[in-house]
Amino acid sequence: MAVPKRKMSRSNTRHRRAQWKASTPALTPITVDGVSYLVPQRLAKAYQRGLLRPEG
Repeated sequence: MAVPKRKMSRSNTRHRRAQWKASTPALTPITVDGVSYLVPQRLAKAYQRGLLRPEG
């Protein structure tokens, strides 16, 4: 594991952390009971199996 050689200042730490941004999940079209929905890809099987109910 990498270990820093020197202590990083609070200012530098906060500037580095501020650059991180979450991205929106990629939506996949699925058809449930003849109606098409856009859902996150990782949840598509759960919607198709009826474990989750699509809203809308």
